[in-house]
Amino acid sequence: MNKKLLFLLLIGICFVTGTCLAEAPSHVAGFKLGADISDYKDRVDMTTARPIRYAESITEVEIIKSDLLASGLIAYGTCAAPGKVVRIKLKYADSGRDFYDNLLARVEKKFGKPDEWRGDPFHIVIAWKWSFVDRFNNRISLILQHNKQDTDEKIGNSIKLTMTNAVDRERQCYEKSHPEVRESQPVKTPAQLDWDLLIPR
Repeated sequence: MNKKLLFLLLIGICFVTGTCLAEAPSHVAGFKLGADISDYKDRVDMTTARPIRYAESITEVEIIKSDLLASGLIAYGTCAAPGKVVRIKLKYADSGRDFYDNLLARVEKKFGKPDEWRGDPFHIVIAWKWSFVDRFNNRISLILQHNKQDTDEKIGNSIKLTMTNAVDRERQCYEKSHPEVRESQPVKTPAQLDWDLLIPR
């Protein structure tokens, strides 16, 4: 495929999806995907660092809250790319719906309409997702969420920026170095199950 045809194809993708490769986000609130966690030693509390359950090759650390951010978690790899930030989750200090609507409008202006609805059918949790591929072929997802009622979700306004291929690489690296994780238990037939243990009483 010649360069001119490739360029036209990319322009077409941008037109259809509303997002271009060069526009893929990587920063939010001064944090950057792919950066080293040590770059933020003054903005995170490393005493809170904990491996993520079921994703042991990724560690999360809490940010130090500020006037604009009520809380947040920065996730970084420990296997495929030790110390490199793979996900940024932040909760804004302003939890109001007006703030969310204003933020959503500004994100749409910059990146186009979202690609996917991630909230619930009743709009108790309002969440939109954008998907990007940057110029380095990294897959990046952006989720903007507002929630005032569902206590199973983060209350208030939050944003999540993830380099999904970096998360995948961390998982694959961990599984390769811990082959026992990939070994699945044999599936029992219904006749082999102890149903008394599985049924509430």
